[in-house]
Amino acid sequence: MSFFYFINQLEKQNETYSEVQMKKIMILSTGGTISAYHENRLDFRNYQSGYYSGDYILEQIPEVHQYVDVDVEQIANLSSTLINTEHWLILREKINTYLNKDHYDGVVITHGTNTIEETAYFLNLTVNTNKPIVITGAQRPLSALSSDAPINLLNAVKVAASDTSYGKGVLVVLNDQISGARAVTKTNTYRLETFQSIEQGYLGFIDPDDKIVFYQSPVRKHTYLSEFSIMKFKKLPEVDIVYSYAGANGKVIRSLIESGVKGIVVAGTGAGRCSYEEEKALEEAAKQGIKIVMSSRYGNGRVVPLEKYDYLNVITADNLPPHKARILLMVALAKYNEQDRIQDVFHIY
Repeated sequence: MSFFYFINQLEKQNETYSEVQMKKIMILSTGGTISAYHENRLDFRNYQSGYYSGDYILEQIPEVHQYVDVDVEQIANLSSTLINTEHWLILREKINTYLNKDHYDGVVITHGTNTIEETAYFLNLTVNTNKPIVITGAQRPLSALSSDAPINLLNAVKVAASDTSYGKGVLVVLNDQISGARAVTKTNTYRLETFQSIEQGYLGFIDPDDKIVFYQSPVRKHTYLSEFSIMKFKKLPEVDIVYSYAGANGKVIRSLIESGVKGIVVAGTGAGRCSYEEEKALEEAAKQGIKIVMSSRYGNGRVVPLEKYDYLNVITADNLPPHKARILLMVALAKYNEQDRIQDVFHIY
């Protein structure tokens, strides 16, 4: 075997981003701070979300093309405070369509950070693929000095193109950190390190050597392993959240009963408790067949069954925060009405 043959083989092994090996990624753009503009580069508050298109954002980061071949589709262009369940269903359909084709190896979604974890968790429950789905955003607008938008999008693309990202469900990538959709939550209004998975920890990291390194994988069912990934959703059942506090009088719960909601998630105090007046209002809800999920307003730690609430047929949220418990209850109610089965869903997902 000649020396030149050995060198030739070595060069082939190092062609990590060659045209032959380059992955094809679809970027679905929805707006948010990552697409925001303000004429003052030092203004991190009063910017306009959804100012730049997905194509424009990509043009500002030509380095992306060193790693992947990309297409962009604009799904929406708005603040994530305006994202609703209809947008979730559109994204789900788009992702299933693109990733069920051999043409695309993964999807990246650009999204506002205010509700990014909610979109991520819904997709984590309902998309039917094992290919990488990565959602990213920014804490600072694209136009700002020291914006985190470019590096977050570049890192998201790298993760979506990595073979190690397969089968891990929906991943949230910001600040060089990779989080699972179920565990991640926004913990700070402005800091770049806002996204944390406090009890479970990060799944992995993106480091300067271009290595996508995972140290753990999600253990709860997700995406292609989820029974909800093969369901057809036209509209999600209406579920609302009640925030418990000292002296709460139960009026909000009674209003929700009158509005016709199918489920109520209680953001309870402590390990999932509510005031006496709220308890009486929840009893009225239970008698009308409304499903009640008890979570904790603190967002960390499990909520477990309490004998005092047995007569209310309360479903416990495990360690899901209220806003994610709402999503799981909506998805569960689209398939089940049995109390025990819905409780099982909270143990599995």
